Amino acid sequence: MSSRVLSASSLRTAAFACVALVGACARTVTPVTSPAPTPARVTVPVFNPPRLVPQPSSLTIAGDTAFVITAQTTIEADGGDETARVATMLAARLRPATGFPLLVSAPAAATSSIRLALRADRTDLGEEGYELIVRPDSVRVVAVTPAGLFHGVQTLRQLLPPEIESDVRVGRPWGIPSLTIRDVPRFGWRGAMLDVARHFFTVREVEQYIDILAMYKMNRLHLHLSDDQGWRIEIRSRPLLTEKGSVTQVGGRSGGFYTQQEYGEIVRYAQERFVTVVPEIDMPGHFNAALIGYPEVACSRRPPAPFTGIDVGWSTICVDSAQSYALIEDVVREMAAITPGPYFHMGGDEVETLTPEQYAGFVQRVQEIVARHGKTMVGWEEITAAQLMPGTIAQLWRADSLRHPLAPGVKMLMSPARKAYLDMKYDPTTEPGLRWAGYVEVRDSYDWDPGTWLRGVGENRVAGVEAPIWTETLRNISVVEYLAMPRLPAIAEVGWSAQGSRVWDDFRERLAAQAPRWRTLGVNYYRSAQIPW
Repeated sequence: MSSRVLSASSLRTAAFACVALVGACARTVTPVTSPAPTPARVTVPVFNPPRLVPQPSSLTIAGDTAFVITAQTTIEADGGDETARVATMLAARLRPATGFPLLVSAPAAATSSIRLALRADRTDLGEEGYELIVRPDSVRVVAVTPAGLFHGVQTLRQLLPPEIESDVRVGRPWGIPSLTIRDVPRFGWRGAMLDVARHFFTVREVEQYIDILAMYKMNRLHLHLSDDQGWRIEIRSRPLLTEKGSVTQVGGRSGGFYTQQEYGEIVRYAQERFVTVVPEIDMPGHFNAALIGYPEVACSRRPPAPFTGIDVGWSTICVDSAQSYALIEDVVREMAAITPGPYFHMGGDEVETLTPEQYAGFVQRVQEIVARHGKTMVGWEEITAAQLMPGTIAQLWRADSLRHPLAPGVKMLMSPARKAYLDMKYDPTTEPGLRWAGYVEVRDSYDWDPGTWLRGVGENRVAGVEAPIWTETLRNISVVEYLAMPRLPAIAEVGWSAQGSRVWDDFRERLAAQAPRWRTLGVNYYRSAQIPW
């Protein structure tokens, strides 16, 4: 590469000289006989060891050499259309900053190639794991599934300098240190929840959040689509849900909703990044926005009306009414039809207007509706008071021990508020956010073990981890990012990396190394005093 660059530089210098001498070059025909210049040595800065988040299962440095991306580098896809799609996304990410063509091709016996390959026999890697081997002449990413390849590509991004995230050309060498990484996630569910009901966010803003999740190998986006303040998804058989219920949000500003086409755009964008969208329609409480259009099924303490406050527990659908279940049936049917993922989240939290018997009976009827439409039901931890079907997932948010025995086949999703709620303030000086669960600094989000957190629930009953962010005080996506970052990568590592490999002092150094990447990407973040930025 160096000799070609030097030759191009020499030609440019000669061209400028020709202009200055007004044609003198045209009369100069003597051939050049001097020795060719010695190629310049490319110096590639290499972190040793690389500062990756999440921490991989194993990493072995192979000397101080590096693979250098050049104009001749190709990206090879070995494994069909899905592999080609991941390769194409990698090329699109690397082209702007490098300025190189980085052609995507079928496998070839070429040097200076980055090859993504599916290998069904690598069962040791599981559904989402990968192996990444970097040597001076090639890069190889191997996985059983395209999701594994995609996760390997996210690691590859972090092995390159932060400027690789730039959308304009950056003149520097692009080196990847020689190493071998074998990486398998601890939990299958590694997610984040975004509340679009209290404050509404556009399709593009939700996609920005998905990009952050995907970069840190998170694979679930839980969308909280309805609450007392707003109904955010079009249900064509029930048009009053959005006509009457979507117009407000917290603070009195106008709200909004996603058409089914717009929701489909979010789902497809997430799928391309191997993130499964989990829609939540909160019921039987937190249901005021729906009741504005359909007051005949309201059993709330207050008459249904537009609501822009943040108090909870006062609204509910009538759980003994056939009309209520007809409405729920319509909602679940349409949501199931437009959501390719296997889950439907029914909410179920903070219900203060029903007896325990009424509540349990309602949950059981809803899970039958959800199952009839081919989805697995998810709900907040309160649903464990009902008889749950195998496969159901209950999402912990405030308990520290089981209140009700888990039915066979039911798993817990860990979102303890004082560890994983990203809408909590970092400390007393933080302006946005709430503090009912206490202040949650970065170390609080990092230093806990989902496998032992809930007394009476072993790791084999834990589905994974999720970081909710409620938006009562969050008016725009920049504020969402400020509260999510840098705690979201901490939760990502809690979900991905083995408990025994996680050490706070090591993590804080690796996390600090992510900041230049966030600045290049334009991601807002909080400069925690706990991190050596």
